[in-house]
Amino acid sequence: MRAVKIVERVLATIPIMIGVAILVFLFMRFTPGDPVDLMMGKDGNVSAQEVATLRAQFNLDEPIYVQLFDYLHKASQGDLGLSFKKNRPVIELVKEALPATVELSLVAVVISLFIAIPIGVYSAVKQNSLIDRASMGISFLGVSMPAFWLGIVLILIFSVKLGISPAQGRIDYGVGLDKVTGFYLLDSILTGNFQAFKSTLSHLLLPAITLGATLAAIVTRVVRSSMLEVLRQDYIVMARAKGMSEFKVVVKHALRNALIPTVTVVGLEIGVLLGGNMIVETVFGWPGLGRIAVEAIFNRDYPLVQGVVMFYAIVFVMANLIVDILYTYINPKISI
Repeated sequence: MRAVKIVERVLATIPIMIGVAILVFLFMRFTPGDPVDLMMGKDGNVSAQEVATLRAQFNLDEPIYVQLFDYLHKASQGDLGLSFKKNRPVIELVKEALPATVELSLVAVVISLFIAIPIGVYSAVKQNSLIDRASMGISFLGVSMPAFWLGIVLILIFSVKLGISPAQGRIDYGVGLDKVTGFYLLDSILTGNFQAFKSTLSHLLLPAITLGATLAAIVTRVVRSSMLEVLRQDYIVMARAKGMSEFKVVVKHALRNALIPTVTVVGLEIGVLLGGNMIVETVFGWPGLGRIAVEAIFNRDYPLVQGVVMFYAIVFVMANLIVDILYTYINPKISI
């Protein structure tokens, strides 16, 4: 029954993806700026015939509804088109940049959860204490800080002033690394390359902290709020009355039930992380999907923007599906 429900949910995402594809297609077409003008320039040395040839090459001379039908038809077959600027298939460009974005997002999530969950639990257990008030104040600050501002501040402190962390790229120039999966941290471990691991980690920390700061602040507040509610329940009072240690009461009984809303927030924030990484990747020169999406927007590279946004939409929808599945394991009373 669970497998059938999962299949139904997956099939239900198809209309959503079609809607996203149509909206992105139309928004890009109505955005000011002509991709052909950007590709060939307006210096007076380009003939009208050359412009017309290029428009025909990229199917830009057809009516919008014809272009849309052609795009949807090819996308349904896994063909997202050819990048106007790079003259390469969009699928290849997405595959090349995907590992960098996924690696950055995963490390950001791990760092944020590693910080947020213990602080949220401790703040709930020690409600209204000095640590509780301080953590809530810091979390409020974390929610309020723009990612680009935090990234620039971290660069100024740790890169410019202290010189202990690089400000750009994924790995130091000249450090060799045999690529196995495309995830530099994992590849350096698999190949036993400690120098590459150290270099990759040093490049990864600042953008990961910048990207995960808001998530950490949100999760801290959610965990604290959920824990406070759970700790007032009757079964918690019963567990304490039976003589169970406070650690087991908090971790085994309270935390598990408090994680249900936390899983929801983390699942939804994964999509936000992927959207927000456009800013973070641009600030830190991180060669991921966010950076190529920003470049594609400025270049009016329609196919590349559409391909990246489609990927973001798929990840967001799948993250919500995974959250719903996790619910059934955390609390068997909940069904998909």
